[in-house]
Amino acid sequence: MKNILIAYYSHSGNTKKIAEKIQEKTNADIFRIEPVKKYPNDYRELVNLAQKEKLANFHPELKSKLDDISKYDIIFIGTPVWWYTMASPVRTFIKEYNLENKIVAPFCTHGGGGEASTFEEFSKFLPKSRVINGLSLYETPDNKTDEKIEEWIKPILNN
Repeated sequence: MKNILIAYYSHSGNTKKIAEKIQEKTNADIFRIEPVKKYPNDYRELVNLAQKEKLANFHPELKSKLDDISKYDIIFIGTPVWWYTMASPVRTFIKEYNLENKIVAPFCTHGGGGEASTFEEFSKFLPKSRVINGLSLYETPDNKTDEKIEEWIKPILNN
């Protein structure tokens, strides 16, 4: 039996919904990645800030820490797509934890632009991890969401 963690950052709640659906199907532990300083709710303000943070390679401080990530074999990491890649709090999470030799399964939610370079960035930032092909879902879960998640996680869990 593999030990599984789902770590996710969710600004508007969409990524959280997907993380919870994955948890229902895997019975995994779940960890909410949460920055100390909240992000603005105004869309334009958020987009501008996301761009600045990406260009500056900014890593916001996180509110809480995991006690022991070494006990996990598979780590699902969820993020909204911000400025064509993962949200800054997720970059902080990846930077702060040793994910070497872990199976990392990234998933993202987006507002219509797709995953852009999100999954490429996971592979780039985690060269010593086994990064699985990611799951990209439109911001609002639909009647095919559960089916897409099941289809995606099945080979990950059977690895």
